[in-house]
Amino acid sequence: MNYTELYDAVVAETENTDTTFVANIPVLVKNAEKRIYQAVKIPNLRKNATSYFQASNPYLTLPTDYLSAWELATITSGAYAYLLPKDVSFIREAYPSATTTGTPKYYAQFDDNSLFVGPTPSGAIQVELHYFYYPETIVTATTTWLGTNFDNVLLYGTLVEAAVFMKSEEDTMKAYAEQYTVNLKLLKQYADGKLSSGDYRR
Repeated sequence: MNYTELYDAVVAETENTDTTFVANIPVLVKNAEKRIYQAVKIPNLRKNATSYFQASNPYLTLPTDYLSAWELATITSGAYAYLLPKDVSFIREAYPSATTTGTPKYYAQFDDNSLFVGPTPSGAIQVELHYFYYPETIVTATTTWLGTNFDNVLLYGTLVEAAVFMKSEEDTMKAYAEQYTVNLKLLKQYADGKLSSGDYRR
């Protein structure tokens, strides 16, 4: 399903051609996409980014399209050493002084823009982040992996957003929500199966 097909399906299902509604369909689609990407870690939507830790700086700036981390590793002479995911509180308890430096062993999500590591990097250590990312929306890309492979979850996710926007009857909202849940479960089963086959550090 490409964006034109999705747009037409939403209009046909809701039987709503009101100018304000159709003008907001792109927003409803983007909201649905964000909800789906945050609910399911899709293995097909991963990429790598290589950068460097900075000496005496326990924070690593995240890519702008970052959704969540899959793996983080330091690279020394071509050898990868994978950091273990922990909570910020664990790292701060393990390394109460930011002046304790070395090669980081642990990482945690600090905020939307950075990861926190411990111990504090002792130098400019190369690091590779393998992460899930927000792909370009189908609104501008026309076609996406989600629209091509799991179009029903995208359609019903958008219809849930549309029902809220239109203040639809409760039974209509419930019907859309049930179909969304069923299709989201199928996507999650696919994702969990793909991820479990290559996940040995978690």
